[in-house]
Amino acid sequence: MNQFTPIVTRRVVVAVLAAGALATTLPQAGFAQSNPLTGTWKLNLTKSKYSPGPPPKSGTLTYRVDGNFVRRIAEGVDADGKSTKSEWMHIYDGKSYSTTGVPGYDASAYTKVDAHTINFIRTNAGKPAQTGSMVISADGKSLTITTTGTGPDGQPFNNVTTYEKQ
Repeated sequence: MNQFTPIVTRRVVVAVLAAGALATTLPQAGFAQSNPLTGTWKLNLTKSKYSPGPPPKSGTLTYRVDGNFVRRIAEGVDADGKSTKSEWMHIYDGKSYSTTGVPGYDASAYTKVDAHTINFIRTNAGKPAQTGSMVISADGKSLTITTTGTGPDGQPFNNVTTYEKQ
């Protein structure tokens, strides 16, 4: 052992600890930047437009990565005061997949245009029911969902809903 061994040993330990800290933080930061949809979004009723309406009393969307897909959980209170909850996967291949728990459609197809834009088509019994887009603002703080189509009552609608990242 020479006079430099303790200094070299300390440098190696510090380098290993720094590399470990960096390795645990980089994937999380990179993941958050690569998928701005993930997280919880709260409905902002004052910035949203429901035509013909009425709007719900509240709404929250939560998006979580689940393997290669994104799990969507929607919870809220509808216009009549009834609690609502639905959950399904976003699979961005443009193919239609079962969507349960929502009146008016039973399947959805999602296509990712870019990191901030997703287009969708919803069908009911194999027939088109709704189309729309989801656009995340450049700063990642708001999500605007534009949906047109036919509601569960058979009436046409055109909604623009705005959510804010929590």
